[in-house]
Amino acid sequence: MKMREIVFFDVETTAPSSEGRWCMLEFGAILVCPRKLVEVGSYETLIRPGDPSAVSRRFTDVEAISSAPPFEDVAGKIFDILNGRVWAGHNIQRFDCPRIREAFAEIGRPAPEPAGVIDSLNVLASEFGRRAGDLKMATLASYFGIGKQKHRSLDDARMNLEVLKHCATVLLLESSLPHVLRTSDHHNGGAVTRSMKTTPSPSRMLQTKLPFTPVVASPPSTDQAMATQHKVNNGPCKRDSLGKVVGRASKEALSTRRATTPFHMILRHSRAILR
Repeated sequence: MKMREIVFFDVETTAPSSEGRWCMLEFGAILVCPRKLVEVGSYETLIRPGDPSAVSRRFTDVEAISSAPPFEDVAGKIFDILNGRVWAGHNIQRFDCPRIREAFAEIGRPAPEPAGVIDSLNVLASEFGRRAGDLKMATLASYFGIGKQKHRSLDDARMNLEVLKHCATVLLLESSLPHVLRTSDHHNGGAVTRSMKTTPSPSRMLQTKLPFTPVVASPPSTDQAMATQHKVNNGPCKRDSLGKVVGRASKEALSTRRATTPFHMILRHSRAILR
């Protein structure tokens, strides 16, 4: 089955006017192959606003903005890039998508329509949690060590794709290899823990949507502990100096779960926000 291309895009605007109007200053987008998650095309343009005095302070090159084309001159290209594709971006449902529709309405042209929308802010808030902080793009980029956000449309679109790849990889590993990644805490009876600044209570973890279900083990009884120790010492499993199981048993454990494609996981969990 042929999959629709994904377009990651970002717009930069002026601050809102007293009437609540935004002026688009820049548009940047990359076309992404959904099977390989690689960039196959890109487009970026500065846009001259109708009111030059409204230029945002983040654009120090006022001359470049003043010589940029107005939105109506690039609207056709933007329409062709966006229309009929899956739109992806960070916080685009609340910000970028409305700005696109407003810009087309101002020039009296129909706006492009998406085949679906993947808002990475919503996806990560649901599936990745707050382990990376406030989930702003700059915070996520710093968390994964992939650079500093430049607040330029094309750069931010590319950074958005890289952030999603990193998050998807982490979620894939956690869902496919929980027995390898989890750690035992002798003080809490071996409860599964996550890399979070503040470890939530087991009851709260069970109420949170996670790629795998946390298991909270009860402290074993004396008889159970003796039976377990006997099995470890005399069973077919061997352990190295760090206590890690090696040999046939560990290979069997590694095959207990089937891996899923990282972006397939994201697409599956983003159904609630597709429209």
